[in-house]
Amino acid sequence: MAKQFDVVVIGAGPGGYIAAIRAAQLGLTVACIDAWSTADGKPAPGGTCTNVGCIPSKALLQSSEHYEQANHHFAEHGIEIKGIELKLDTLVGRKNTVVKQNNDGILYLFKKNKVTFFHGTGSFVAHVDGGWSIKVSGSSEEDLVARHVIVATGSSPRALPGLPFDETQVLSNDGALRIPAVPKKLGVIGAGVIGLELGSVWRRLGAEVTILEAMPDFLAVADQQVAKEAQKAFAKQGLAIHTGVKIGEVKSTAKSVTVPYTDAAGAEQKLVVDKLIVSIGRVPHVEGLGVDTVGLKLDERGFIAVDDDCKTNLPNVWAVGDVVRGPMLAHKAEEEGVAVAERIAGQHGHVNFGTIPSVIYTSPEIAWVGKNEQQLKTEGRDYKAGSFPFMANGRARALGDTTGFVKILADAKTDEVLGVHIIGPQASELISEAVTIMEFRGAAEDIARICHAHPTLSEAMKEAALAVDKRTLNF
Repeated sequence: MAKQFDVVVIGAGPGGYIAAIRAAQLGLTVACIDAWSTADGKPAPGGTCTNVGCIPSKALLQSSEHYEQANHHFAEHGIEIKGIELKLDTLVGRKNTVVKQNNDGILYLFKKNKVTFFHGTGSFVAHVDGGWSIKVSGSSEEDLVARHVIVATGSSPRALPGLPFDETQVLSNDGALRIPAVPKKLGVIGAGVIGLELGSVWRRLGAEVTILEAMPDFLAVADQQVAKEAQKAFAKQGLAIHTGVKIGEVKSTAKSVTVPYTDAAGAEQKLVVDKLIVSIGRVPHVEGLGVDTVGLKLDERGFIAVDDDCKTNLPNVWAVGDVVRGPMLAHKAEEEGVAVAERIAGQHGHVNFGTIPSVIYTSPEIAWVGKNEQQLKTEGRDYKAGSFPFMANGRARALGDTTGFVKILADAKTDEVLGVHIIGPQASELISEAVTIMEFRGAAEDIARICHAHPTLSEAMKEAALAVDKRTLNF
C-alpha cells in the first residue's frame, strides 16, 4: 500500500531539502526523495551544490588560496618557508570530507525535523484520489501518494555540441573538482562563475590556465567598472582570458585536447591543453521525472513552467530552484523552497528577486545585488554613485589585500539604494549589509549614518555611502 504524505519533495538540493524541512516545521507530513550517492552507494543529499558545486569548489578555493599565500605572500609577513610541497591527494581528500560533513548534516536535519527520506529517483505516475502517485526507484522501490509535490530536481552542466563530457579530458564542474594531478596546461571554455572559480583553483596550484569566452565583454553580467577591475586583477595573477571568441570543432585524445577558435580580431587560433573544462551554462534536469506521463508543462527553454508563486500547470504541483526560471543560485532555490512550503501551509511566502545577491569566489571576490550602472542607464533612471577603494581602508591594508572597491548606486531624488557592487576582500560577506538595506528600501544615507566598527572592511561600505553624497572621510 502506498505511503501517504502531505508533501513529497523530489530532489534534496538547496531548494528541495530546505522546502522539506520548512514544510515539516509547519506541521505537515513530509517525504524527500533524492538519488545522489557517494562512491560506495550511500545517500548524498545536497544536490549539485553540496556534491559537485558550491561546497567542494569553496573547499578547493580555500586550500589553493593557502598554497598561493605560502608560495608568494607569507614572506611579506616575515614568514619564510622553504621546500613547500603540494599533496594533491590530501587537498582533494579534505574537500571530500567537507562534502560528506554537509551530506551527513542534511540527513541529520531530516531526522531532527521528522522528514522521511527516500534514496532513489522520484517520478510521477498519475493523479489519484488523495493527490499524486509518486514512484521511488532505487535500491528498493516505494510507492507514495502526496497531496502536494514540490519538484526541486536542479540542473545539469551544458556540454558543447558534439563534445560530451568524459570527465577525464573534457570536464564538467564535476570532473574539474577531482583532477588527479595538476595539469601543465588547462583550458576553460566560459568565463562565468564556474570557469573563473575553477580556473583560479588550478592556476594557484600551478597550471597554466587559458579561458575562452564567447561574449565580447568580460563579465557582462556584472557592473562594467567591477568587470574591468576584475579582468585587470586576473591578468596580473596569470589567468589568460580571451573574449569574443568563436569555438571550432574540439578534438580530444587520451593525452591532450585541441581547441581551434577564432579570436575577437577574426584570426584563427589553436589552443592545445592537457585538460579542458567546459562551463558554458547549465540546463534544467527533468530526465526521469515523468513530465510527459502527467502533462507537466515545460517552457521553450526546457524549464518547468511556473507562475510567480512557483505553481506549475498541475494542481498542487510546485517547482523551485534551477529547474525553473530565474538565477541558478543555491540561495534563490532556498528562498523559493521556504516560500512554497509556507504557501502550502496557508501562509504568504515571498521571494524578492530584486535583492538576491550574486557572488564569485575568486581572489578578489566579486559580489553584487540590485541594478548595475549599465541597467540604470538603459532604463533612463536618474541615479547617483559613490565608491570607496579598499586601498584607503585600514583593515584591508592590515590584511595585505587592498584590491578593489565598494560602489553604491542610489536614486538621485529619494536616495534609495538601487544597487551595490563590491570587488575585493570578503565581498561575499560584505554584500549582506547591502541586501538588508535594500530589502527595507533603505537609503545610502542610512548606511552612512550607521556606526561601523573600526578597523573593519565594512567601513568601506559606509564610506561608499558617504561618497554618494560626496562626503567621504577617508579618501
